[in-house]
Amino acid sequence: MEAQKRIRQLMEKRGWTDYRLAKEANLSHSTVTNMFNRNNAPTLPTLEAVCRAFSITLSQFFAEWDDPSELTEEQPVLFALWSTLTDEQKRLLLELMNTM
Repeated sequence: MEAQKRIRQLMEKRGWTDYRLAKEANLSHSTVTNMFNRNNAPTLPTLEAVCRAFSITLSQFFAEWDDPSELTEEQPVLFALWSTLTDEQKRLLLELMNTM
């Protein structure tokens, strides 16, 4: 499925407009409208911002199931926090988790 079509699908499911997506994803409105009106494929950073706005991962975005919101309440928080860690912090956290 093409990215723009998938984004539209997720927007419609939530009743979001282009403006709402831009606001929730912290993107300019022109970035979002150009993605649809000019059929510009989103860049990876744009797609990551869109996924954060929808509280889904990139793998969920590209998954073939209809409901990507199968995360628990804590999981989007963990993903958001994970993305702020340095590579060394991620390595150490994974080591810690593997010992539990």
